[in-house]
Amino acid sequence: MRLALPLVVVPCMLLAGMARATSPNDPAVAAAASSSVGSGASSSAQPAAAPMSANPPAAPNPPAAPAQADPRDLLFAAPTSVDYIGRIVVAVMVDGHGPFRFIVDTGANFCTISPRLVTQLGLVPSTESAIEVSGITGTARVPTVPIRKLQAGDLVIEDARFPVVWAPLMAGADGILGVAGLRKDKLLVDFEHNRVVISRSWRYLSSTDYSRVHATRVRGGLIALNAHVGGVPVLAIIDTGSERTIGNMALHDALYGKRQANRSVRIADVYGATTEIVSGELDASPLIDLGSIRIGDVTLVFGHFHIFDVWGLEQRPALIVGMDVLGTVSALSIDFRSAEIYIDSKYALGLSARTAPSCAAAIRASRAHCSG
Repeated sequence: MRLALPLVVVPCMLLAGMARATSPNDPAVAAAASSSVGSGASSSAQPAAAPMSANPPAAPNPPAAPAQADPRDLLFAAPTSVDYIGRIVVAVMVDGHGPFRFIVDTGANFCTISPRLVTQLGLVPSTESAIEVSGITGTARVPTVPIRKLQAGDLVIEDARFPVVWAPLMAGADGILGVAGLRKDKLLVDFEHNRVVISRSWRYLSSTDYSRVHATRVRGGLIALNAHVGGVPVLAIIDTGSERTIGNMALHDALYGKRQANRSVRIADVYGATTEIVSGELDASPLIDLGSIRIGDVTLVFGHFHIFDVWGLEQRPALIVGMDVLGTVSALSIDFRSAEIYIDSKYALGLSARTAPSCAAAIRASRAHCSG
């Protein structure tokens, strides 16, 4: 029996090489061998906007913003709570204008810009310089605009073309700042004090207050951990651009065995930045052990998602760790030079009390739509 539940997965971009990072004298940001997209989830039951056509209007207009925005969307470091999955936002200057609000995405190494900001800056999208991007469900070509200089803290990107992308997940944000390709910078996210810092130094972080977890750099500069889910070894991609935690079918089969034809399952339609729609299966996850933090009561979304194939992770158990897990700690930091993650020690080796509820629990509690 199939129980259908709504789910919208809105990806954040990770593109093949274009931008040059100078932070302030950094070599080019490493690009992925293939275009790919990180993932995120929204509680909206409407699909993401389809990619722009081959002849888009010069100044596309996104849908009108809600009359009353959630005040948590105005925070820079919004934590995950039982009724809300947080996100990370940073102040960005674009061509001397701003500051603008960009979502920080560790699952992407390039930036995107919203149609609204394109209009505000008087830029004209070009289909002649369109880029092919791969989303969680497929691929598409999107137009780009030229950016002379983008700056966020110590990070500077110059003389780049950014793809023009809009998605419901952005919830008023002006773009997406992909940071997976960073080589020398550090990212600090302090949920308790509403602070996000991109810096070359450790002046914002006292190492005595944090537990260190050694990570690895994989395809395109992604930060990954050798983790365990219910005792199953997995490669866990740290993706702050994803609201939900997503597993591939190799992990599903390792945890639950091959899907039985007559087994009752909860199915959700998964949307991305492309027009393809893929069904995902919802299952309550066993304990997720990331080394210095162990999280329970998380509903994972499993499926044959295009992004795992692009990353070469379709055949081995793999996980995209989203903000429903990452946003439960008090603070975290990523050192891209040493590929190390620092987690506030108050949450080290403990079960977070702020973990988002499972989809089934949320439905029982509110009888409302759940994003999985």
